[in-house]
Amino acid sequence: MDEFELIRTFFATQPVCRDDVVLGIGDDAAVLSPPPDEKLVCTTDMMLEDVHFASTTQPSAIGHKALAVNLSDLAAMGARPAWATMTLALTAADPVWLQAFCAGFFELAARFRVQLVGGDLTRGPLAVGMHLTGFVGNEGFLTRDGARPGDDVYVSGFLGDAALGLQAQRGTVTLAGPDHDAVLRRLEFPEPRVELGCALCGMATAAIDISDGLCADLGHIVTSSGVAARLEAERLPLSGVYRRHFGELGWEPALSFGDDYELCFTAAPASRGAIEAVAAARRVTVTRIGTIHEGEGIRISAGGTEFTPRSAGYEHFRA
Repeated sequence: MDEFELIRTFFATQPVCRDDVVLGIGDDAAVLSPPPDEKLVCTTDMMLEDVHFASTTQPSAIGHKALAVNLSDLAAMGARPAWATMTLALTAADPVWLQAFCAGFFELAARFRVQLVGGDLTRGPLAVGMHLTGFVGNEGFLTRDGARPGDDVYVSGFLGDAALGLQAQRGTVTLAGPDHDAVLRRLEFPEPRVELGCALCGMATAAIDISDGLCADLGHIVTSSGVAARLEAERLPLSGVYRRHFGELGWEPALSFGDDYELCFTAAPASRGAIEAVAAARRVTVTRIGTIHEGEGIRISAGGTEFTPRSAGYEHFRA
């Protein structure tokens, strides 16, 4: 197959056809019709083999995650996803690989009504780039700079399982079959919290998605907001798998490792009941893990003493 046959076969036909897409795949550019009185929210991410995923990762997981990490960015803004463009570099035109990749991508796209409207396909080292656009309306949107002293600090879901999955994948931690499969799925098939993010508009004062580790990403909130945070390590939501291996893991993976793609957000104490209600309605666990104070930085207590993680979080260009 040549480039254009691959596009027609694997990408032009898809499960989502939105009314606001005037012209999608097949021309030099897409023509889109934004809804009136709404703002566009745009994000982009790139995934490279042996940087963001192992060479042994199944293609359906790569397709899923390429979209999921961008959906997670929109979730942190409280935006409803709509349109995607993709750049894909392949070492070879492998129809079997592409079929599985597209199955993972389009299954998630259908769940959130995301239509792929264009992109580029080229030969090269395996890499996936995604640009995603969504909408926010009169309810507003979430940012990193709104946290205020007295606010609670929350996280969704469980922390550290993706880090444990990466360690299991690399063979540095040995897990039994079901535990191994559970944490590897958290690494390869993250669940973007889109519905929760949209519901938090008007309640949360600041939000971010946890991609580089809780401390690193909450650090962006406190820096942007000009405040400090105090966390209680014992409050961190840990899965049963993590707790069974806590003796060898400690707090570090849950605090400092990346790839959780959960939401970290702040909100006034008066919103506690409303936040619990919207989380329960969407079947998402949210946990209060600390508070916002005047000052700067993040302080963590564990067992009554101050805990300092060895790593501040993932950073691509750290020596």
